[in-house]
Amino acid sequence: MFDRNGYDDSRYNLENIAEIAKTSPTVAALVEKEYNRQKNNVELIASENYCSEAVLAACGSCLSWKYAEGYPAKPVDRHSGNKGRYYGGTRYVDELEEYCCDKWREVFNTDYHVNVQPHSGSQANFAAYNAVLEPGDTILSLNLDNGGHLTHGSSVNFSGKFFDVHFYNVDDNGFIDMEDLEKKAKELQPKLILTGASAYSRIIDFEKFAEIAKSVDALFMVDMAHIAGLVAGGVHPSPFGYADIITTTTHKTLRGPRGGMIFCREELAKKIDSAVFPFAQGGPLEHIIAGKAVCAEEALRPEFKEYAAQVVKNCAAFADEMLKLGYTIVTGGTDNHVFLIDLSDKAFSGKDLQNACDEVGITLNKNCVPNEKRSPMQTSGVRVGTAPMTTRGFVEEDFIEVAHRIDEVVKKLDAEKAAEAK
Repeated sequence: MFDRNGYDDSRYNLENIAEIAKTSPTVAALVEKEYNRQKNNVELIASENYCSEAVLAACGSCLSWKYAEGYPAKPVDRHSGNKGRYYGGTRYVDELEEYCCDKWREVFNTDYHVNVQPHSGSQANFAAYNAVLEPGDTILSLNLDNGGHLTHGSSVNFSGKFFDVHFYNVDDNGFIDMEDLEKKAKELQPKLILTGASAYSRIIDFEKFAEIAKSVDALFMVDMAHIAGLVAGGVHPSPFGYADIITTTTHKTLRGPRGGMIFCREELAKKIDSAVFPFAQGGPLEHIIAGKAVCAEEALRPEFKEYAAQVVKNCAAFADEMLKLGYTIVTGGTDNHVFLIDLSDKAFSGKDLQNACDEVGITLNKNCVPNEKRSPMQTSGVRVGTAPMTTRGFVEEDFIEVAHRIDEVVKKLDAEKAAEAK
């Protein structure tokens, strides 16, 4: 059942490996090993996916060579040179970048301004904060233990070091506690309220967040990196029309190239653009922007909506089967592409299960759970996602079988720990 193939099993990859081998057999051998690992393993990491050959080709194109610091010139200025950029020869990358922006507005059915230059989601967040905040300003966000992201205020990250970050909590069932959010918003009067997550399995009520932010005169920002493909596919509510700033990656549920984007209300456009370049970055990666444009075109196709819907169906079936097998699932289930298995009652850690699954060809990652007692390097949970294997053709019954394979690994770990205790 696990021999399904998809975007990853491509002639493009194999031809590239052969080309690399002409110059560096060592690098080619390592790339080939990773290719085979990806092809043969069941990939459950929620922040990964497989992009199409068209996206890969765009990212490996001649655009890799082009420097284009700045932003596209107005169409009337293009023939005269590099007005708007700090380099010449940018006429075609100007057209490409504007086309990419137009397509992403079409994907999300929005008139928001969009900047497609951020190299990653983390850099998108860095630029977004610095566009509207001063060092020391207050941010209210969801912390890492409750499903947030490193760049949402972790003390070891720039977000936690440069800004005064406070956190709203999840309730006893693992859902975002809107009463806690509202209470802290009134107490702290934050400059920015942030939502979005790397490990939260439920629908986020963007409308309610916006109401609370407005009530305390705070800006409202959404990091939709994980759910962007679900929003594009119509299977998760959209933050557009509610949030002032929206950041995302393009390589998770959108299954495009590795990179980031920032959307914002038009009145913030100049600040956002200046925060990306020249504040946070130099020249944009025009080859990755080409990949983002291809990704946007793919996201506009009917089959993308079918894929997004299947991601959610697969995740629900997967989580339900784990519940039937007796596991504790944070929030008791999932509305999106991800869920957390809580191992707090086990003698082994999330890292132990991650490593044991890796040995049998199942790739997932350790993850903190609410009220985490173990260290972030060990954790009491694992995070699983269904987007990459849905891209490769998995349907509900495949994920049900994966659940049973994970259960076999857990039982083996339980037996090993019991033997050690004797």
